[in-house]
Amino acid sequence: MPLINNKVGDDGTVGKDKALVDGKALVDSLIKVVACYRVLATCVGGCTDSLQLRDELRQTREKAQRLAMAIRSHLTSHLRDKSLPEEQRKEMEILWVGFSSSLELLHVDMCKVFNMGDIFSLSKKETRVQNGLQGGGSEVAARALSVPDLNQPQSTSLPAEFESHERSTMEKDISQLDHMIDDMEMKVNVLRWMVEPHGPQYPDPLSSTDSASLLSVDEEQPGHQPLHQRRKLFVLLLLVAVVLVGATLSICIVFFS
Repeated sequence: MPLINNKVGDDGTVGKDKALVDGKALVDSLIKVVACYRVLATCVGGCTDSLQLRDELRQTREKAQRLAMAIRSHLTSHLRDKSLPEEQRKEMEILWVGFSSSLELLHVDMCKVFNMGDIFSLSKKETRVQNGLQGGGSEVAARALSVPDLNQPQSTSLPAEFESHERSTMEKDISQLDHMIDDMEMKVNVLRWMVEPHGPQYPDPLSSTDSASLLSVDEEQPGHQPLHQRRKLFVLLLLVAVVLVGATLSICIVFFS
């Protein structure tokens, strides 16, 4: 009787599946960090702007850059692999589009923070805009950095040359991120308009089927009348009231004439 070798899975396929899972986890982490950085960026120049906020922006930016470097190396090596299966290549291209879009958003927000920091200096509190926002920055930064809490006592005094050093560092980071985006487009040619997502789609808030079922439920419920029926009832009552008033006036005229 011939022996049959039942192999559970190929090592190469398993390794590529793991690479796809790791890529999704990295891109999801970057999207969350970029979203947190955007929320923090909206506070620059406002009444919640402080030394702690600028430091939280710096930490969030640095984490986003570390994630971007890891994702670029991970996705580039796999997308340039000629032996990558077509289905996994499509998944990698979707991750690439999400990754590059997140980098562009991060670049825009970094430029915004850089320009706003030039207008609203920490040393001049009178220039800040009283926008009514209160708190929330530490929780957002803690979520981005995956730490328990950032609401710890920090120095309120402005270190010497803090803003100038931060601006020079941020200017280098913006230039580095801009160069990274250009380098990515040179190494991997993924046309965004050709990439089609095929994941689970979000349902419509209220489809035609749901609206029809809601209407049928409204009709079946006792004591609940649709809007057009209430309007007809109101018009009927109004006509009855007019007739009664007319009849009363006629009777008064007959008796008093």
